Amino acid sequence: MILVCGEALVDLFVSVDPVNDVATEALLGGSPFNVAVGLSRLGARAAFFGGISTDPFGQAIGRKLAREGVALSFAKKSERLSTISVVATDANGQPSYAFHGEGKADRDITQADLPGPEHEFEAITVGSYTLAVPPVADALLALVQREAGRATISLDPNVRPTVTPDIKAWRSQFEAFLPYADIIKASEEDLRTGYGTACVPEDLIAGWLLRGPRLVVLTRGVHGASAFLRGQPEIRVDALPVKVADTVGAGDSFHAALLASLSKIGRLTRPRFMELEVADLRKAMNFAIAASSITCSRKGADLPTESDILAVMQPRFASGGAVRPDDPGTAGSEGSSR
Repeated sequence: MILVCGEALVDLFVSVDPVNDVATEALLGGSPFNVAVGLSRLGARAAFFGGISTDPFGQAIGRKLAREGVALSFAKKSERLSTISVVATDANGQPSYAFHGEGKADRDITQADLPGPEHEFEAITVGSYTLAVPPVADALLALVQREAGRATISLDPNVRPTVTPDIKAWRSQFEAFLPYADIIKASEEDLRTGYGTACVPEDLIAGWLLRGPRLVVLTRGVHGASAFLRGQPEIRVDALPVKVADTVGAGDSFHAALLASLSKIGRLTRPRFMELEVADLRKAMNFAIAASSITCSRKGADLPTESDILAVMQPRFASGGAVRPDDPGTAGSEGSSR
């Protein structure tokens, strides 16, 4: 089982309506929420660990995760309210952002709420702002410290400056997790936001690889994605042309598909992950990048199933442009990531 740790929340989209003055649409979201759903849709056994409110929004979050097949046995029911992320658009289409998360359910996690050490996980993922806001960040750090060496630990920084505006403090908190991580999945935007526009991604990643992780995967938008496996040259995967509806959830889709692919080929348990070779990593990258391209073609964070992904990859099998997830070959590197 893969344990997905972090937040599940409500995205509230607000726009000016000429008749009713204000129009709203509420959608369930949160990066870890999306990853859990994505893993389950890809056939991986996923469990969600985080605070879920008993309010109506929280009940909807729980129902959605359950319908998607995500286990909730480790989730905490909290009497605190659900976090709401507000995206407001004015009459000219200009967005503004507000985040209502202080003291809410997704932060209501302490070390007393952690799954017991008797539970064994294939992998544990931790991501987004719950890496950096107390007390949940302290609890998750204690979890990865305890489980490092037993489970494969995967981090997605997914920097959110509207939630953690003190970037120096965010960076310090994120780097506290580095020695315990096996995988880091990040975007170029994450690196620019967290480390400044002048940072050189390859240099930063080289430093990370010396401090703990064995694998760092960097998504590069229309330029595809790169994988940096300790001791190996960079692996580049090109972008797959796609008509973009939006990029919401594309990074989460990539993360879920990467882990699901490694799990399916038996390379996600920590002993097997530590033996990961370039050929298997390339297969997982192609699978993940196809998944993210599908999510980009859909409105909202609508993550694909395995059959969706294989349908996209199949035309490239015939031309030799991509590698099947179960193909022992190593040729080809076509795909997409946002």
